[in-house]
Amino acid sequence: MKNMNLSMAPMSGAQRHVFLDVLRGFALLGVCLANYPEFSLYTFQSADTAAAMPSAGVDRIVRFLQYLFVDGKFYTLFSLLFGVGFSIIISHAAERGADGFRIFYRRMALLAVFGFLHLMFVWSGDILLLYAVLGMLLPLFRKMSDRRILTVAGVLLFLPVVVDAFSEVTGISLAQPAVDKWWYYAGLYGITEENFGFWLRDAESYRQVFEFLIQGAWERMSEFIDGNRYFKVMGLFLTGFVIGRHRVYAELEAYRPLLRKLCVYGMLAGIPLSVVYATSAVCGYPLGKAVHTLLYTVSVYPLAFAYAALLGLVYLARSRWGLWKWLAAPGRMALTNYIGQSVIGMFLFYGIGFGLGASLGLGATEAVALAVFAFQVVFCRLWLLLFRFGPLEWIWRMLTYGKPLKLVKDFSEGSQKG
Repeated sequence: MKNMNLSMAPMSGAQRHVFLDVLRGFALLGVCLANYPEFSLYTFQSADTAAAMPSAGVDRIVRFLQYLFVDGKFYTLFSLLFGVGFSIIISHAAERGADGFRIFYRRMALLAVFGFLHLMFVWSGDILLLYAVLGMLLPLFRKMSDRRILTVAGVLLFLPVVVDAFSEVTGISLAQPAVDKWWYYAGLYGITEENFGFWLRDAESYRQVFEFLIQGAWERMSEFIDGNRYFKVMGLFLTGFVIGRHRVYAELEAYRPLLRKLCVYGMLAGIPLSVVYATSAVCGYPLGKAVHTLLYTVSVYPLAFAYAALLGLVYLARSRWGLWKWLAAPGRMALTNYIGQSVIGMFLFYGIGFGLGASLGLGATEAVALAVFAFQVVFCRLWLLLFRFGPLEWIWRMLTYGKPLKLVKDFSEGSQKG
């Protein structure tokens, strides 16, 4: 490029693709709905405690609907979008040569730092650290054909079924060493199965919260292993990588026939199979974990793709809707909002904040999640009227490029649309 300094700069507002931000904002809504039952500590309550809540009847319905329409679907979208984003970053890096790839790895290393800090000091459910580590592997696939990449992705997405079947047949738990570490650290701080669901609500200081987070980091590791999360994430990254290669997000009209097929077939397969998956989940995997994992695979992924395709078709049909600007705003600040949801959840539900944890049913929890996301939409829309980046995105970019970047918009820039 003629101007090397310009080529090494982050993407400007004019270069962004609005639909990607819209889809990212939509994914953040679902992530909030999926994560807040854990923030509210509802997920940690025993079956007897949940059944004794006044809202138990409504909560059972909401729980089934959550498994049907939310569980796994939005995390799938979020992972796909990371794969698409990686394809954009890597394509830019390839254009810039060695310096571009150094910047890519620096960007991933910084994301790992964000993830580690989030995991250890805010919330044990962090996914960013795993994303950053697996993202560093994506340049290895940049010269492979689409068919080969999608073949590898398909194998990775179905591999959890094989692993879980192996575990069931042999009785070997691959996650057991992490589980042992988890309960070892829990025991050091007096965290037991009896007080696990109330510890964070009863925490009177951040020190107690931090003690829970230490053992929670090991719990998270056990969840990754037990849920074969690294296989799933890498498979979705590679799928998103191919989508990004073909710039589907930028050429929606050209891919309209494909979007229609994904929407129709994804709904036809995903909805009925998700009903079976949700039934399996609420009944405690009556057919075994391997069958449950198979149901996850054949229901969650088709329906998640159908969500994305349907949103793309609506965007094509109503591209001038003002709604898109509102939904794209949190998508442009995805890192800030993802971690922001955790910080808000901490102060709403933990004892160091309002202490609402373990007191709300699942229906009320999801209502709070919707309110939190609505707040983020308004906040981001107003923030982006004045600033070029979200606060964490700004820090991430400055550290990535090793130079100060202007945060406040120029008056002329602020008067532009979006």
